[in-house]
Amino acid sequence: MERVYIKDLEVSEEEVLLRGWVHKIRDFGHIAFIMLRDKSGIIQLVCEKEQIKGLRLENSIEVVGLVKENEKASKGIEVEVSSIEIVGKTYYDKLPFEVQSYKNKTGLETQLDHRTISLRIPKVKAIFKVQNEIEEAFKGYFKSHDFEQIHTPKIINSGTEGGSEMFTVNYFNRRAFLAQSPQFYKQMMVGAGFEKVFEIGYAYRAELHNTWRHLNEYVSLDVEMGFIKDESDLMDVEEDFLRYMFEHLKETCSEELKLYGVEVPEELKIPRIPLAEAQKMLLEKYGKKSPVGNIDHEGEALLHKYIKEKYNSDFVFLTEYPVSKRPMYTMEDEKKPGFTKSFDLIYKGLEITTGGQRIHDYEMLKERIVGAKMKLEDFAFYLDTFKYGMPPHGGFAIGLERITMKVLELSNIREAALFPRDIKRLTP
Repeated sequence: MERVYIKDLEVSEEEVLLRGWVHKIRDFGHIAFIMLRDKSGIIQLVCEKEQIKGLRLENSIEVVGLVKENEKASKGIEVEVSSIEIVGKTYYDKLPFEVQSYKNKTGLETQLDHRTISLRIPKVKAIFKVQNEIEEAFKGYFKSHDFEQIHTPKIINSGTEGGSEMFTVNYFNRRAFLAQSPQFYKQMMVGAGFEKVFEIGYAYRAELHNTWRHLNEYVSLDVEMGFIKDESDLMDVEEDFLRYMFEHLKETCSEELKLYGVEVPEELKIPRIPLAEAQKMLLEKYGKKSPVGNIDHEGEALLHKYIKEKYNSDFVFLTEYPVSKRPMYTMEDEKKPGFTKSFDLIYKGLEITTGGQRIHDYEMLKERIVGAKMKLEDFAFYLDTFKYGMPPHGGFAIGLERITMKVLELSNIREAALFPRDIKRLTP
């Protein structure tokens, strides 16, 4: 008999085979109910008293039974059990916390200490269904728009921004680094003739942060495209992708979104505001002073409040960052010297994207590297591509955990990481 997933159950005259975990047991003496949980959902099993003998919560079991209609059951159906077999025993005195409740109150640290148990909580598991579909939407959108997927090295010879805040690796007695981003390589792939590329991969930041919005290992959704006019082309693409993503989430994650009480926007038009203008607004409206060439987290939260009131948008593109506050490969705006053709995307008060046009001229890029007091020989592998007709190009990167956190309005980014790595956590 072939196994059927709970999501695919329907009333039939034939018995079905189910597999999963014992989610709840309710014993009424003459009859018992088991809530069976598999990867696709939860279903009620109707059992005789003898059939539940020896069963414990979280046993993995194999069940054979008939699917019956029951209007009172959550899905309008239940399974009348003919046989149950325990295929995975449990060995515990007490579960570390309750798995059965949708309103689990266990602290995040405890949940992370017992991560594979916390992931059995339906509401926690729902986070990763949504995250999986965000990733699927990203891949689907860019594949359908003639981008090619690439995979670039995560052990590299030099840092994309000069080697600061990077983890070092002993690479056969040579000093190497864990990549902060695929920045150099995705640019090189544009120059290699791929023109438009994307990557889904881990990135590493050796930042001494211990906050609700920082991870030291995270998943980056990277995009790079050639033959652009300027950074506005990139913002257009990202905005269009976000529309596609939200439509995809409505189709694939309606139950998960409902579980978190969130609604995705019906329409999306993202305002674009120069950084200096946003800083001026924050000072005049809220008395908030911003750091030079940037907006801190408190400013991002106030900016979201303002943008929501004025534009009814949870998103805003901040543009025209100073050259001094951007990586050396960022294109300077020839019409506004001292400012770059770059942007950040702020979503519900949190930066989720940095992007912009890159320098594509070989001599200009060499000059910028030297000006940043970096050694040209460290970047020879990267610079070489720019000798051979590198087109105008640019790109952006979205933090997968950050966008997941904001879509579901989670309170801590570690909730959106299967096995988070932060300044204190190296296990599980």
